[in-house]
Amino acid sequence: MVRTLPSRRHLARALTLMPLVALGACKPAADVATPSRPTLSLKTGSTQTATTPSGAKVEPAVYTPTPGSPGALMSLAPLVDTVKGAVVNVEVQARARPAMGGMMQGLPPGLAERFGMPGGQSPFGEGGAPAKQGLGSGFVIDPSGLVLTNNHVVEGADLVRVKLEDGRAFDAEVLGRDSLTDVALIQLKGVSGNLPFVKLGDSDGLRVGDPVMAIGNPFGLASSVSAGILSARARDIHAGPYDDFLQTDAAINPGNSGGPLFNMKGEVVGMNTAIIGGATGIGFAVPANLIQALLPQLQETGVVRRGWVGLAVQDLTPELARALRVDAAKGAVVAGVSAGGPGEKAGLREEDIITSVGERAVDSAGSLTRAVALLKPGSEVKVSLVRGGKAMEVPVKLGTRPTQRGEEEMTPRDTTPAPLSKRLGLRLSEAQDGSGGAQVVAVESGSAAERAGLMPGMVLTQVGDQKVSGVAEAAQALTSAEPGSALLLRARVPGQDGALLRAIEVPQR
Repeated sequence: MVRTLPSRRHLARALTLMPLVALGACKPAADVATPSRPTLSLKTGSTQTATTPSGAKVEPAVYTPTPGSPGALMSLAPLVDTVKGAVVNVEVQARARPAMGGMMQGLPPGLAERFGMPGGQSPFGEGGAPAKQGLGSGFVIDPSGLVLTNNHVVEGADLVRVKLEDGRAFDAEVLGRDSLTDVALIQLKGVSGNLPFVKLGDSDGLRVGDPVMAIGNPFGLASSVSAGILSARARDIHAGPYDDFLQTDAAINPGNSGGPLFNMKGEVVGMNTAIIGGATGIGFAVPANLIQALLPQLQETGVVRRGWVGLAVQDLTPELARALRVDAAKGAVVAGVSAGGPGEKAGLREEDIITSVGERAVDSAGSLTRAVALLKPGSEVKVSLVRGGKAMEVPVKLGTRPTQRGEEEMTPRDTTPAPLSKRLGLRLSEAQDGSGGAQVVAVESGSAAERAGLMPGMVLTQVGDQKVSGVAEAAQALTSAEPGSALLLRARVPGQDGALLRAIEVPQR
């Protein structure tokens, strides 16, 4: 019997995210002392010769036409030898959950045994649930030990351990995560800077039918290689608001999560992320260009802050186009405008049909959402639209997208300059309410900040005579103040109307 694809309504339910998870104790692997490999670097867009560990020169595999046939595939072995050293195994361990008490009591006969609980006893013993151990994949993007993997692989992890293909193993820390695109960046500890690595390629340059290759650790089988083609682009699988997945028929399975999808130049064009449960030949990868756009923020602050216009939009259909009496065939129709949001301030209206944002064409509501999300909060962008049958451009200053209900609240790593923290006893982060400013996250007892009446949660919008839109501007104004001077601060408290005035006395150096 052939299993059919689930209906769209149930598609998200059928999707499987792919860390290989097992219940049981996690025993970290010991470091293995082996000779380090030479760095294998493939420059974007090039086919430069690489060298295998044995010293043999190799070239990336290519499709080469031969007489009498449309194309013949050369062996992928040279390409595999070139890049596999940068693909890693990611092991995670999460803290044990509290004991489940009597929840195992009263189960239907036989059900407990079905789940590995002989005699109906909890497998967790007297101490409650064991640690959760998970396995995923990743790939090194810098010889200093920067590794990309999936957010769902490392989310909630207390211990992250990374094994290289050559047997070396390193503890790692999570530098940043983005749950909305399922991307995470981790840093290996104790690295001497000689790791093999791969580079991100141009995923926008891929065409449906182009050959691709996946390497990862499905079911714990390290360095497994599979190959196929790009099956489709821009897939929305209802996993999040920014779905733009590459679809491939290269075999990927649980444990491949976070592993690379390569083109035939040895460039990473995607990160393997999801499969459709029960299906074969249908896998999804986060495009490399999207990952590249997130990297600076993940490295700098650990979280991703996105541009925001404050609109409710939907796809322009032929029926809507006729009803609105416009000739536009594609675009995003504004169905609602958030009160006080950037869109309202810029003069955007309901029934506007947005056709582009900056240099990016908009052909659907999803493409508008993704285009705005890739822009920096606080930046100004030109929005092209059709209003009443007339084309026009409207400049919009973007806000910061607020966290939506049900989404994980991500806290940036502390970006407060050391002199500010030490001198004033103040720690700041970017404002979380989406309206700009520098939010107070900590105030040291007995400090100048405490004496000024500053409290965690307040958002600074003005320091002295300078309006501030983020941490960098606030920190610059505070650190450049004259010793012994008093600075006027204007602050707001999220959820409350009006502003608060405070004065902070700058200590003598």
